[in-house]
Amino acid sequence: MANIAMLGSGFIGRFYAESIHGQRSRDRVVAVYARSEKNAKKFAADYGCSVWSTDMEEIIAHPDVQIVCIALPNNIHEAAVMACVKHKKAVITTKPLGRNAAEALRMLRAVEESGVFAGYLEDLCYTPKFLKSLISVKEGAIGRILWAKSRETHPGPHSNWFWDKEQAGGGCILDLGCHCIEISRNFIGKDIKPIEVMCWDDTQVKHIEAEDHAIGLVKYENGAIGQFETSWTFRGGMDLRDEVMGTEGTIWINSFLRTGFEMFTTGKGGDYIAEKAESNTGWLFPVGDEVNDLGYNHMFTDMFNAFEQGKQPAETFYDGYVVNAIIDAAYRSAETKQWEKVDLPVWRGQENLSKESHLREYDADHYLLTEEMTHDGRHVVVLKEKATGKFVEKQLN
Repeated sequence: MANIAMLGSGFIGRFYAESIHGQRSRDRVVAVYARSEKNAKKFAADYGCSVWSTDMEEIIAHPDVQIVCIALPNNIHEAAVMACVKHKKAVITTKPLGRNAAEALRMLRAVEESGVFAGYLEDLCYTPKFLKSLISVKEGAIGRILWAKSRETHPGPHSNWFWDKEQAGGGCILDLGCHCIEISRNFIGKDIKPIEVMCWDDTQVKHIEAEDHAIGLVKYENGAIGQFETSWTFRGGMDLRDEVMGTEGTIWINSFLRTGFEMFTTGKGGDYIAEKAESNTGWLFPVGDEVNDLGYNHMFTDMFNAFEQGKQPAETFYDGYVVNAIIDAAYRSAETKQWEKVDLPVWRGQENLSKESHLREYDADHYLLTEEMTHDGRHVVVLKEKATGKFVEKQLN
């Protein structure tokens, strides 16, 4: 059983609390910090917390608290982590780890030097569909990964601080791209080094200083490409989709918006349909088990099991740091309109990889390009002669 202090009483803190109380059933949020006394009391009443306070360090230091869960605005993450280190409390934090890689690296070094348990709450790397697809990828079902694409788009965040570039550290790239980048890293291989980024961003709709729409490419040392699509301007709800292409297959994942559950209503009953849903009338796309389908259940189970067993969780502060470094390069690229290097002074993966051969042997004299059965029943291969470079077609039946 784990006793948790929740730092933050807002939207994400409530999602977290519902998952914590519901998944393993033996973990409890026993304390809550909120900047507002009213919000702290309301959260404590809703989730049965015995302790609440508007003093963050008081909650972190409380003797009943074993693990501190950070569900706070981005600009407070570092202060909260440092307070956990000071009081030797295990800490798990919502994404992104920092507003930039420098903040993230300071937090990473602090937890590692102090020896406290730390986990990175990247929920979309724990959704049931993602976890099952990742097993297939790791087993080699779709071959060598060439391209991993992740998309998260919706009309914009709930809380006011997200829209403030100073508090948030950026716009939709930092808010949503952190998910997309880490999803692609998992599929490509987290030990494969990201080397450079090309990114476009713009502020197309919202009256903010940060970007509300962005698309980026992340080039990896082995030749694989990660792609992220993020937007706070998408209308129609929240769209979460992933695609993975390998030499032997393809995976498509639709985690939210169009998941096979469709409903029409005139709007006579029910206000809440699903996260970021823009309407409660007409054709709607509810979610069967929102907390589970968004990965929170599997995420907290992994975190608490790892804490109890003295192991690393699947998503760590180091992962959060690498994601922040990629995002920093994306912002530089959006400014320069050029490929920008990913600056990783701390790298713990493979080094000096070369692009793996894309040439598929057919026989001693040829490379295989394609093989297919045509509509008229012919078994055909298209080959390339090694010696001459000439393309030839052969019929095998």
